[in-house]
Amino acid sequence: MTTQRRSLPATDLAHVLRLLTVALAGLLLGVATFVVVSAVTTPRRTTPVYDPPVLAGQQIPGYCAGGFYARQGTTIVLTTSPHCAGQGTVAYDPGRTTVQGVFGPTAQDATCPYPGHTCAASDMNELVVASDRIPWGHLNVVDLGTAGYRIIAPGTVPLSCADIAIGDPVEIDGRNVYRNGTVAEKGQNLFPQDGSYFPCMIASHIQVGSGDSGGAVLVRGIPAGVTSRSFGGSLGFTPLAEGLAELGLILCTTPDCGLVPPVPDPTGTSK
Repeated sequence: MTTQRRSLPATDLAHVLRLLTVALAGLLLGVATFVVVSAVTTPRRTTPVYDPPVLAGQQIPGYCAGGFYARQGTTIVLTTSPHCAGQGTVAYDPGRTTVQGVFGPTAQDATCPYPGHTCAASDMNELVVASDRIPWGHLNVVDLGTAGYRIIAPGTVPLSCADIAIGDPVEIDGRNVYRNGTVAEKGQNLFPQDGSYFPCMIASHIQVGSGDSGGAVLVRGIPAGVTSRSFGGSLGFTPLAEGLAELGLILCTTPDCGLVPPVPDPTGTSK
């Protein structure tokens, strides 16, 4: 995940320094008691892992994080970020024995008013899910790990930039670490390091790191975006509705995404 540097106002810097002081104090206090309390304070997963697993909200093994299941016609895809891999890259499981899918196209505007830049409605691409890795019956599920599953209700409309307000609650999981916070600000983002321009970038009070890119972002419990940037270690995401539209995708809001799943036969294949 690429980081953009920007200077902080004096008041914000003072606040950060205060937070750092508190954090260091907490670290010094916490070291001595870690062994005693870690078993109590470490969150534990309480929900089952399906087979095939739901990758929405979780890691795409060896790459970044999975966003939301969607479809184009009868093809099931998982939204993610072009930071993870380019079009045509094959995604395998950790042992490189099972194909998870193939990365597809990246959202991109036909034209861009900024010379030398690429313009897009959202920092999004897709993983075309291998037929035997589609979690039929759970395509409207987002796995937030220790925070449990989130079920996308039938008819849910993904949020656009205009639907998201400062102060709205935000949730992500990304690197299998559940985090929540609030929307801090939003606006245009011209990113010189990789030549990208996004008309809407939303910054949030949530810590992020390498491996979070592409992950599902929920705002007010509604599918809202894809993890895109780190602003001084804080989450920056682009809106989901615009990205889906640019890629020609429909968000899955029912267990089988409006399709009829294949019926497995006794030999273990589908027909």
